[in-house]
Amino acid sequence: MSRRTINYKVRNHVMNSFSSFEAFQQIRKQTESARQAANRPHEVLYFHKVDDPYSHLTIQCLEQLKSSYEITLKFILVGEENLDAVHEPSLYNIYCLQDVKRIAPFYNIDFQADEYPAKELVDKANSILTAVQSEDLIEISTKISSALWQGDAAALDALSSSYFATKAEVKENLIQGNKIRDDKGYYFGSAFYYEKELYWGVDRLPHLEERLADLGAKKPHENQNICSLELNAPKNLQSDQKLNLYYYPSLNSPYTFVSTKRVRQMREDYPVNLITKPVLPMLMRMMTIPGFKAKYIISDAAREGRRHNHEMKSIYSPIGKPARKSYSCLLYTSDAADEGLGVDLGGRRI
Repeated sequence: MSRRTINYKVRNHVMNSFSSFEAFQQIRKQTESARQAANRPHEVLYFHKVDDPYSHLTIQCLEQLKSSYEITLKFILVGEENLDAVHEPSLYNIYCLQDVKRIAPFYNIDFQADEYPAKELVDKANSILTAVQSEDLIEISTKISSALWQGDAAALDALSSSYFATKAEVKENLIQGNKIRDDKGYYFGSAFYYEKELYWGVDRLPHLEERLADLGAKKPHENQNICSLELNAPKNLQSDQKLNLYYYPSLNSPYTFVSTKRVRQMREDYPVNLITKPVLPMLMRMMTIPGFKAKYIISDAAREGRRHNHEMKSIYSPIGKPARKSYSCLLYTSDAADEGLGVDLGGRRI
């Protein structure tokens, strides 16, 4: 058996262990048993990065999360992302800012920043939060986030007069925060961690809420989920004019698997031209994916697939010849022509 064949078998085995529903259930069962045996509270960690656009959205939900569930919410300030997990950093930063501007209105959150905050304001925000007592972190960090993304230096100066930490204290605080985040298997800010499971951003909060509710941690008077999306689009829409919807699937991406069915359904429900531009898997573009990132991506995609009745089940990585053959088939099928599956393999996504 060749080394390449062995590598594929190992990769498939690892990927399936990350996506397995049985393993997912078993981990939840084991962690809850251990928590009860140790008489620990429901402790949720939140990783906050002051100049991360997604953190600005997530911070708006913390107070309601804390008040809606019987949890201990631990606020952890983090610094730079784990660079091993960030490919094409400049494109990534541009995308984050644009993405948050697009989605913020659907959460009734005001975010209109066209650029990232100045470094001196970021440093001041980290200094303030390093000095704030833990019980006040959520309230103060919400004020700081608004001031920071609005470029309100005066508001930050006012807070800095009451809360100040030295550069050495800030550096040590960020190092410790990053270490905790890295030890939990994550690499960005704006993420929650609860008992062996990670939840990135406001759109993954429902998964955390469902888990806490299943464990009986939801307070009796709370009936609705927090930070819910407000969508006004009708189920079906008729129009003589069609919009172009570009879709960039990668055959090795678990998110491609869990999204394809819903993307095709959008073509049925809305007046769109579905234009598909396949991209080569990252591993075939000489990029490396660290194990901790692969674990989160696969487990998160599997979790999303189950939510939308599109379970992954067994995974077989198509890296190499299988991917090339699959993409080449797009050139010769009538379905590809009808559906806008084109010859352009040069599309890129982050």
